[in-house]
Amino acid sequence: MTISMAHMKELRTQEEFLRAYPIMRQLRTELSEGEYLGLLKNMVTEGYQLLALWLEDEIVALAGCKIQTNFYYGKHVYVFDLITDEASRSKTYGKQLLESVEQWARAEGCTNIALASATHRVGAHRFYEEKMHFTKPSYEFVKKL
Repeated sequence: MTISMAHMKELRTQEEFLRAYPIMRQLRTELSEGEYLGLLKNMVTEGYQLLALWLEDEIVALAGCKIQTNFYYGKHVYVFDLITDEASRSKTYGKQLLESVEQWARAEGCTNIALASATHRVGAHRFYEEKMHFTKPSYEFVKKL
């Protein structure tokens, strides 16, 4: 198998969402399958798109994205979820998927791609900064209600 055989596709059906769940669970470990499907149903109605990088008939990486607009990024793609299947890591699939998201964002007239990454994911931070040329313009804060 070679990387050139991989391609990005938006997942749209219940069957595709279910195929993606084991990979998404590697990132969102707290989500049961039912919670995942329920949240995903609502998120899709709000514009969330679950994009998958396929290698032949297997999903090797996922990106959960949404096009949005705000004052500080303008029209942009926000990446809420980015995960490469544990069995497929270090094979450049995450890079390839994020590059595909970048191409899609440009085609949609976006000026930026933004994402947040948990503070303990140091390896992911190196990937975003060194391999994908992202910058850290701010801190993200959250208050649980």
